[in-house]
This record gives sequence, C-alpha cells and structure tokens, in this order.
Amino acid sequence: MVTAVDVGHAEQADGFGVVYAGTEPSAVFRSDNGGDSWVDLAGLRALRSADTWSFPPRPQTHHVRWIEADVSVADRVFVAIEAGALVRTFDGGRIWRDRVRGGPYDTHTAMTHPFAPGRIYSAAGDGYYESTDAGDSWRSPEDGLKHLYLVGVAVDPADPDTVIVSATDGPGSAYSPRGAEAYVYRKTGVQRWEQSMSGLPGAKATTVSRFATHAGEPGVIYAANNRGLFRSGDAGRRWKPMDLPWPGPGLADGVAAVACLPG
Repeated sequence: MVTAVDVGHAEQADGFGVVYAGTEPSAVFRSDNGGDSWVDLAGLRALRSADTWSFPPRPQTHHVRWIEADVSVADRVFVAIEAGALVRTFDGGRIWRDRVRGGPYDTHTAMTHPFAPGRIYSAAGDGYYESTDAGDSWRSPEDGLKHLYLVGVAVDPADPDTVIVSATDGPGSAYSPRGAEAYVYRKTGVQRWEQSMSGLPGAKATTVSRFATHAGEPGVIYAANNRGLFRSGDAGRRWKPMDLPWPGPGLADGVAAVACLPG
C-alpha cells in the first residue's frame, strides 16, 4: 500500500522529475521515468533502527508517513517512518542515514525551505523539532505550545523563520470530528508560539488542519480541516474561509493532505 509520495526538485535529462513513493510496510521506491518503472531503495530497511519501527494502533507493522525531497539540494530526501524514525539520504536513496539522538521519533509532516538550505521542520507526535544542519542535530523550541501532538506544519514561502503548526493533545482529538479538538499555532524566529485561530472555527469538533503553500504566493498559507478550506494572506495571523463547492461528503471526515498547484 502506498502511503506517501513526493517529487524531487531536480529535473532529469529526459524531462522527468524523480518520484519517490513510500509504502506500508516501510519501504521507499524511486522512479526516474515518470512512474514507468521503479527501484526499491532497499538500504532503508537495513538501517539499525528498523527493528524498532512500529505503528502503535497496529504494532505488527509500520509505514512511511511522509517523504520530503529537499527543495534546496537535489537527491537529499527525508523520510518519516510512523513510528520510529526520521531518516535521510543525501544521494537519492543509495545510502541511508539513520535517526539521530534527540531527533523526532514520530514525524507526521516535514518541510524544507528554499531560503534556508539545511533547515528542516518536523511536526511530530512527540512535539516540534527543527534542524539547521540537514538533520545531524535537532532542537525543540516549544515555549508557548500547550498541545504537543503535532500533525501539520507550514512555513511562509517568503520567510523561513515564520512557522505554522496544527496541534492537539493526542491522536484521539486529532482526526475524528466526533472527538476532535485541534488548534493552530504560529511563531516567528525565536519568539514563543502563540495560538493563531483568528478566522478559523473553534477547536472543539475541528480536526487537525493540513497546510499548503506555493512559492509564487509569499505570505500565503492554506489550511484545510473538516470545517472547510481557509486562506491566510498574512503568514498565518488571520484566516478567511474560502467558499468553494465540494462534492459530498466533502471535508466532513477531515483532511489527509492539501496541495497548491501552479496556475
């Protein structure tokens, strides 16, 4: 079962971009020809930590939760295993680097930024993490975060220091509308996190937001949850609902992902 997909940011000589696909059980495959054929990047499963990977609701298995092809460096790819590791390759999958001490264990979403080479942001079930050296070391600036089960993360396309996350108390209040209670937080630079809910629905019965940005829209962040799709034009300070028709049942059960496409 395919659980994550991302496209590399360096175009091949034949015009195709590299495509990475992650699966359950955890494996990563690479295509250099638009998906016509795939190579199993089997070194991932040889990592020392692989024997410890386990998805809590189904502990007999685990999966690739997120793939982040670095927007700054070709062939540098970060892969989040749910649960157990955020691992890396710097050569497109030939050699893999295992999780490091102090890094995130249960990353749900990871981001890189074109204006901050080497920086990676992780929204994880075990909190918020940032690295400025491509994952060799990590820190967890969590001052102001009252909810530490994080799911979504977005960064202002114009400012790598402005970060938005979606957060709850745990998985029970994240994904199902019936028990949901989810918040959005924002921070800039070394300032503390602050809730950023202006224009968003109240936390009760709202599933965790998933975010999207586009390089051509500086300061713009989109958020989607079971209550609708929202747009911020000031890097997450304030939000406005977008009145878009959705085929039923639409967003009623929550959102797994949202993406911004050119044009």
